[in-house]
Amino acid sequence: MIPAILPTYNRAPLSFVKGEGAWLIEADGRRFLDLGAGIAVNALGHAHPRLVAALTDQAQALWHVSNLYQIPAQQKLAEMLVAETFADTVFFTNSGTESCELAVKMVRKHFHDAGQPERVEILTFEGSFHGRSSAGIAAAGSEKMTKGFGPLLPGFRHLPFGNHEALQSAVNDRTAAIMVEPVQGEGGIRALPDACLKGLRDLCDQHGILMILDEVQCGVGRTGRLFAHEWAGVSPDIMMVAKGIGGGFPLGAVLATADAASGMTAGTHGSTYGGNPLGCAVGCAVLETVCADGFLEEVRRKAGLMRQALEGLVAEFPGVFAEVRGAGLMLGLVCRAPNTDVVQAGYGAEVLVVPAAENVVRLLPPLTITDAEIREALARLRKAAALVQADAA
Repeated sequence: MIPAILPTYNRAPLSFVKGEGAWLIEADGRRFLDLGAGIAVNALGHAHPRLVAALTDQAQALWHVSNLYQIPAQQKLAEMLVAETFADTVFFTNSGTESCELAVKMVRKHFHDAGQPERVEILTFEGSFHGRSSAGIAAAGSEKMTKGFGPLLPGFRHLPFGNHEALQSAVNDRTAAIMVEPVQGEGGIRALPDACLKGLRDLCDQHGILMILDEVQCGVGRTGRLFAHEWAGVSPDIMMVAKGIGGGFPLGAVLATADAASGMTAGTHGSTYGGNPLGCAVGCAVLETVCADGFLEEVRRKAGLMRQALEGLVAEFPGVFAEVRGAGLMLGLVCRAPNTDVVQAGYGAEVLVVPAAENVVRLLPPLTITDAEIREALARLRKAAALVQADAA
């Protein structure tokens, strides 16, 4: 008999009932240090007072009206994002998956209206992840996600990660855009070097195509800048955002230049819930906090502290870990032992990490994690590593 919840998740045997900052409390009272943050979603930790207040105040006033009407909180958040980024305009969604759908539509409508309807092809990269919709899985192209779901949405070409020659030769008169994550999350915390991101921008400019950046996981302060592409000193034409922007409330967005978004006129796209008063009230509180003076400097400082500690962990357990990689508080431990063993051992040590491709475990703690919590995290990771090492002996 099929369970009441469709069995598409391989869930851990844990049931959390309360969250406090970087901590999750199990139904049996155990306290777990959360280095996953809901897969980079709880950017400010669990039950952050500012977010609780924003949500409570808005919930007591107005929940939902639909986009048939003006939504003041949506207007405020859009203006904040425009002021802080390259963008001229913003569309709000509920998730990164929905942001991907709009990014694809926006690119194709741009060239259609520009008199180049043959330009529909989007170049993407091996190891990428852009959500689980039809466009998202077609964009990523991995067999794991696409098997059994054909026929796939056409118009994507998948290129080897880091192969510049393949990229150069792939651009043709059908190419509309390049879509890339500045730091691959699901793909194993693989950061695109700044020089490569600059090269992609130059390539797009050279051929008159658009650059789409997927910053769903690496954005909103995760790498120590508001958005990861800022480290390279480049700007995209379109950017997909979600996860951290809502601080735990379902919220996403597509940011774009006026030119890239020129085809998206009234009636070309919509969302029932996207940009609702609740989500945008929380999003404003998140952005105000992350953009406050000194916040991102603290993220960068704590990231350095955490990375240094992880390097020591790798040196201490060379049979379990191979290296540390990533940027800011988006870090990966490349494992020699199966990464699933490390995740499982973490449950025993009461520390939560997230698996990824390339035998990596992701560490995506709240940006508000304290120095003391970083030290405690390393103590618990050390305990988990010792458990893995003992089991392998």
